[in-house]
Amino acid sequence: MLDTEIYGEVLAIENEDAFSERKAFAVSKVILVGISSGAALKAASILAARAENTGKTIVAVLPDSGDRYLSTPLFRN
Repeated sequence: MLDTEIYGEVLAIENEDAFSERKAFAVSKVILVGISSGAALKAASILAARAENTGKTIVAVLPDSGDRYLSTPLFRN
C-alpha cells in the first residue's frame, strides 16, 4: 500500500513536456538524460516557479540516462 503521508504532492507531467525538458537540458548542459529525467526537470521547474519557493533551492534527481534512446525518434533532429 502506498503511504500517502510521506509526500505532499504529485505532479503529472505530459510526455511532450518531458521530451522538451530532456532535449533542452541535453543541449544546454551537454548531459545525455532520458525521458524520466525530463519529467523530473519539468516538475522541478514548476516547483521553482511558485512564489512560495522564491529564493529556495529545488533539487531534482535525474533517474535515467539517454543512451538507450539514441536509436529512437527522440534523438532525431
